[in-house]
Amino acid sequence: MTAMQRIGELSLGAGVGLWCACLAAALFGAVPARGQVRDLVLATTTSVRDAGLLDALLPEFERQHGRRVKVIAVGSGQAMELGRRGEADLLVVHDPDAELAFMARGYGSERQAFAYNEFVIVGPPADPAGIRGMGSAPRAFAAIARARATFVARGDRSGTQAKERRLWSLAGLSPDAQRDDWYRESGQGMGATLQIASEIRAYTLTDIGTFLGHVAPLELQVMVEGDTLLHNPYHIVLVNAARFPWVDVAGARALRDYLLSAPTQRRIAAFGRERFGRSLFVPAACCQP
Repeated sequence: MTAMQRIGELSLGAGVGLWCACLAAALFGAVPARGQVRDLVLATTTSVRDAGLLDALLPEFERQHGRRVKVIAVGSGQAMELGRRGEADLLVVHDPDAELAFMARGYGSERQAFAYNEFVIVGPPADPAGIRGMGSAPRAFAAIARARATFVARGDRSGTQAKERRLWSLAGLSPDAQRDDWYRESGQGMGATLQIASEIRAYTLTDIGTFLGHVAPLELQVMVEGDTLLHNPYHIVLVNAARFPWVDVAGARALRDYLLSAPTQRRIAAFGRERFGRSLFVPAACCQP
């Protein structure tokens, strides 16, 4: 299937949130056999999944605690929607404003910093908008719009999309996929969006972890990085068991404590260093690299 065909299937992409919600409901609705404990449900942004971080961290927790973790990887907005329905035990998300609103409305009981990295603007080596090396992400976005250079957005209620929309706003712009032929939405996760951008020689906004995890087959290069506006913090949020009594608060706290423990945070600091010469994530709870 070509990249253009995937972009055209937005109606299918829009159904991903509903499908994931149904999956979460099925997980919570399943009744474990006597003596068994149901799987913990972690709703998380796609970036920590696509970068491979969860694959590196969760098996050890499962061995230590004898618990399986079911991961539902969607945009941060969709992950919080699962939390608002009590269909996940805990979340790993990266949309701070939406997270604070989630907590203020009583859907979450605890929120703690987990890790961070940065967003970068990537694009084709030819750089038709001439943004390479710019120190300001909004200025780079304004240049992309002036050049009408193709830009692929997530369009999936993710933390990445929220950051992107804030950057467009700071640039004084509000591109629309229905109006602007140079601005397109994938309706998919970060890995798939990077592939589409590579195939159609477009710019996109991505977290550095997912980009480096997929860089080998991509014809994309980092154009803009280092702007403080591109800071990308991830938080662990426990879904409020006082509001949703079926949430496994003990299991969620055990997984949260494991992820924030010094050994795990050291593994986060080392993750990607051997392969890429740099860490893909910086631990936020302890153990700075």
